[in-house]
Amino acid sequence: MSTKHSNNLQDLQYFGEYGGVNPSISDSSTYTFISAKTMFDTFEGNTEGCYLYSRHSSPSNLYLGEALAALEGTETANVTASGMGAITAVILQLCNTGDHIISSRTIYGGTYAFMKNFLVKLGITTTFLDITDLKAVENAITPNTKMIYCESVSNPLLEVADISALSRIAKQNTLPLVVDNTFSPLTVSPARLGADIVIHSLTKFINGTSDCVAGVVCGSTKFCLALKDVNNGAGMLLGSTLDSMRAASILKNMRTLHIRMKQHSANALYLAKKFEQDGLRVVYPGLSSHPGHLIMEDQMNPEYGYGGLLTLDVGTLENANTLMELMQERKLGYLAVSLGFYKTLFSAPGSSTSSEIPIEEQEEMGLGNGLIRFSIGLDDDIERTYSMMKKCLMDLKILDSTGIKA
Repeated sequence: MSTKHSNNLQDLQYFGEYGGVNPSISDSSTYTFISAKTMFDTFEGNTEGCYLYSRHSSPSNLYLGEALAALEGTETANVTASGMGAITAVILQLCNTGDHIISSRTIYGGTYAFMKNFLVKLGITTTFLDITDLKAVENAITPNTKMIYCESVSNPLLEVADISALSRIAKQNTLPLVVDNTFSPLTVSPARLGADIVIHSLTKFINGTSDCVAGVVCGSTKFCLALKDVNNGAGMLLGSTLDSMRAASILKNMRTLHIRMKQHSANALYLAKKFEQDGLRVVYPGLSSHPGHLIMEDQMNPEYGYGGLLTLDVGTLENANTLMELMQERKLGYLAVSLGFYKTLFSAPGSSTSSEIPIEEQEEMGLGNGLIRFSIGLDDDIERTYSMMKKCLMDLKILDSTGIKA
């Protein structure tokens, strides 16, 4: 994130109703009016600072939205009750029957399933491709194409999208570039690189405590207002409304995001380098062996590192499952989906977060049975963590007695 965006987030100050350092939580579903005319104008979206009904808007959600817009450097932001609530609203706002989407083939399994299995019922088609192949992206554009969709760092293969190059292609064809930045908050600033709309699952790093589900759409004032339009806004009419209590909690947690991301990234880089030296197949954007390493270095905000996600291929699903069970038993983390928690989380994405993708397509994109996705935690002594993880690998004979890949 640029210094300006960092400062914008730091400078946001909200006083509570009674002078509290945290803004008061708007614990109401509906709001009163002195004037019937003001109620009508508010319903039409023409009165600033007035609230009608919490599905439309609430002070707590607006506070969080302003903070997230400052984080991403966009004009404004709308928060939602889940990451998928943000993703589906954006797609359905931009696309109609007969339209076409270009999407990265390596995306979150829920997004993939929505595009491949659900949108076809509405007559909306998607071309899934290698988003790092810019020529393929250009060639896939048709007169019916309405958006290009990707993830900054993809789930689960950690492919790095060249957002600046994709933005140029999108603008040349008058298309919006939509980027899911869930894996790389602070590390990558898509809007600064030319993305038109930035999406997050707030459930992950931004909240950081694995105790809620939420999402956000960061973009222009015009687009975010369109999403909230009472007559045809997909965000409004699909009803994915974030609870005010959760919005207030996330707003507090994201104040430490800059500290957490530095530690997540430093720990992940340390482990990635060590495991690669041990001869294991490691994928991490901070390694020079990663195909997208130079692109990542060109577009990242270096003070926040390369992110907290890495993958390790241990050969077989049996190896992966046994290793994850052993690491959990030895208190190295949790065998669980999701990411951004203070402890390390690990899962086999082929049978969990990417299980919606057919097996043959998983194999084609390189998502092997032995792949483990790690969301590296905030461990204070990462050398100790590495030693304990290596002992697990040796005990299972994935590494031999000398600590080299068997």
